[in-house]
Amino acid sequence: MTELVAVDIGGTHARFVIARVASDGSLTLGEPETLHTRDHASFQTAWEDFRVRQGGTLPPRAALSVAGPVGGEVIRFTNNPWIIRPSLMQSKLGVEAFTIVNDFAAVAHAVARAPEDQFVHVTGPDTPLSAEGTISVLGPGTGLGVAHLWRSGSDYRVTATEGGHVDFAPLDSIEDAILARLRRSHNRVSIERVVSGPAIGPIRQTLAAMEGRALTEEDDITLWTRGLEDKDSLAAAAVDRFCLSLGSVAGDIALTQGGFGGVVIAGGLGYRLRDHLPRSGFAERFRAKGRFAELMGTIPVKLIVHPQPGLFGAAAAFVAEHGVPQ
Repeated sequence: MTELVAVDIGGTHARFVIARVASDGSLTLGEPETLHTRDHASFQTAWEDFRVRQGGTLPPRAALSVAGPVGGEVIRFTNNPWIIRPSLMQSKLGVEAFTIVNDFAAVAHAVARAPEDQFVHVTGPDTPLSAEGTISVLGPGTGLGVAHLWRSGSDYRVTATEGGHVDFAPLDSIEDAILARLRRSHNRVSIERVVSGPAIGPIRQTLAAMEGRALTEEDDITLWTRGLEDKDSLAAAAVDRFCLSLGSVAGDIALTQGGFGGVVIAGGLGYRLRDHLPRSGFAERFRAKGRFAELMGTIPVKLIVHPQPGLFGAAAAFVAEHGVPQ
């Protein structure tokens, strides 16, 4: 059994855990520690804090999942002032081997390695994700993460993409109105403007305008809570509309990537929708691809419910790059 430090760094939190890799490559996670990024001047000081919490020593191996693009001499975060210089990882942190991946690439690694009981069926045939071919992975959160997973038996490859930034294509008059409202603020409206956590506000505003109803401003978290709990009829209608758009987008991504081996919905918002998606219009919109409707009906769509896919996926990415540590 070999240990490594897995880290999942977002805009608000950095989650650390000791991951254990068995001789057969199987992964287990210890108890995660969640640190607030605002409480630490840099990734190095957060690492040192975690090291103190672990008794003063850490394994000389690290796997990082970061919210932002990776590559280059300096890694910057989308919603976080920290920076990471990969060339200084060894001297600053004392690690001998490390892997750094985009946060959604880490999720795709988790999809590749998670056991079947970590997935909930949403629509399509209730069968496991294919062991051969392409699986599309997407997750609504602050934005819309999209990744591409190809596998052949135990071998697999992950590619992070910027699929959340393709153009939004309305399918009915309500979505035409949502697009028109978003165009007041954005000349070009991408799908993540409609299929992400912050989209609940503009969707609800559009529905209210169609009925001539005045609204009080509420934050996204409140709207999602009230909508999912059916305590606000407009917020609940906005959640339903969101699920329709998510179904359309998931189907488009599967067609674009050739994700006929399965589609996986991930992310914290996806998890919150786990009970709502199967009884929403998601499935109908996913299949509504004209001449390809029959093909879309053969694709299993799952929701990953692993409690820490970013940490698990970061550790899996380390093993994929370096092999099983000896």
